[in-house]
Amino acid sequence: MDIKEQLKEALVSELNLEDITPTDITDDEPLFGEGLGLDSLDAVELVVLVQRIFGVEIKDMDQGKEAFQSVSSLAKFIEDNRD
Repeated sequence: MDIKEQLKEALVSELNLEDITPTDITDDEPLFGEGLGLDSLDAVELVVLVQRIFGVEIKDMDQGKEAFQSVSSLAKFIEDNRD
């Protein structure tokens, strides 16, 4: 399973997204706002999730803003910052 698929699975299961399956989430769909509809509480959970599952720390809001644009941007952030 690649990083994007892992992220989609984790988003649905860890954030308890109702009526959404991993296959419903497109790689470039915005995670927040009109896209997937995540909110600020989800952002905090997402920071924890990324650190726990992928071992990558999101250190500040600027990093988070850039990384949390979409599944694609988050996967790229994880790939670029993995040990």
